[in-house]
Amino acid sequence: MSKKVLVLSEVREGSLRNVSFEAIAAAKQIADGGEVVGVLLGDAVANLTGPLFEYGADRVVTVEHPHLKQYTSDGYSQALLAIIEQEKPAGIVFGHTANGKDLSPKIASKLQAGLVSDVTTIEGAGDDVVFIRPIYSGKAFEKVKVKDGIVLVSIRPNNIAPLEKVDGKTGDVSAVTVDITNLRTIIKEVVRKSSEGVDLSEAKVVVAGGRGVKSEEGFEPLKELADLLGGAVGASRGACDAEYCDYSLQIGQTGKVVTPDLYIAAGISGAIQHLAGMSNSKVIVAINKDPEANIFKVADYGIVGDLFEVVPLLIEEFKALKVNA
Repeated sequence: MSKKVLVLSEVREGSLRNVSFEAIAAAKQIADGGEVVGVLLGDAVANLTGPLFEYGADRVVTVEHPHLKQYTSDGYSQALLAIIEQEKPAGIVFGHTANGKDLSPKIASKLQAGLVSDVTTIEGAGDDVVFIRPIYSGKAFEKVKVKDGIVLVSIRPNNIAPLEKVDGKTGDVSAVTVDITNLRTIIKEVVRKSSEGVDLSEAKVVVAGGRGVKSEEGFEPLKELADLLGGAVGASRGACDAEYCDYSLQIGQTGKVVTPDLYIAAGISGAIQHLAGMSNSKVIVAINKDPEANIFKVADYGIVGDLFEVVPLLIEEFKALKVNA
């Protein structure tokens, strides 16, 4: 049976995040021919509705308010709950991002509904839809089916492919006014340490360094390689603890979970905590001097060697390929 499904779209620095389009594709599968409604919350977001239609949304609802300029749990939950009350959807899809991981359980609690979080695959459609998510730090997967009530899911970025874009597609946009009050948190300033480059959680290519980089300067070749491949730089906890880089780059059980098309691990031993954050990458290339390093057990391709010799060679080869392309 067809359903109405809401998609909470995410905006970062004035642009829609890719996970918003992936969430629309997931919502289409859940809706099974029903209506997919994009939800845009912010201070000035009315000009961002176009891409949502082009990637498959049937309709878009916006809420604009000064208190929504920066994400806060209180502000966004008040706005979203008002839209849920108005639309009465059968399902809601969030991105499994920092915002989605904070907001989705709060909404589920308010609605007295269950939440299927960190979904990587969806099988079936409509009433027969089944959600697949990793458990035990990625060592196993479970299949979840919601039998009753509203369906709330958060999807892991970079796992569910967006629908094919239809340039110029438009639809109905509804502007909803919500009185947002009693905020317990007000964000006055946001200071970013690493605002340049590709978003790590959505990058198609990730070049990550571990303790083997030996210093902050050791990350420079990794940054050059990542820039060359249009990717992002990541790090193990060991590298972050050693102050070679900022903790915003940490990948692992206590950091970010990434699933890029290509993951290059340089000087990373492969502790289980790190593997939990990257083992589902589509292709893993490991570079390490120790042939017994645990990272080679999950790697598709392994290079036994000094990363300070191997990475420059990779840079040279990729530059040559670009020149000859």
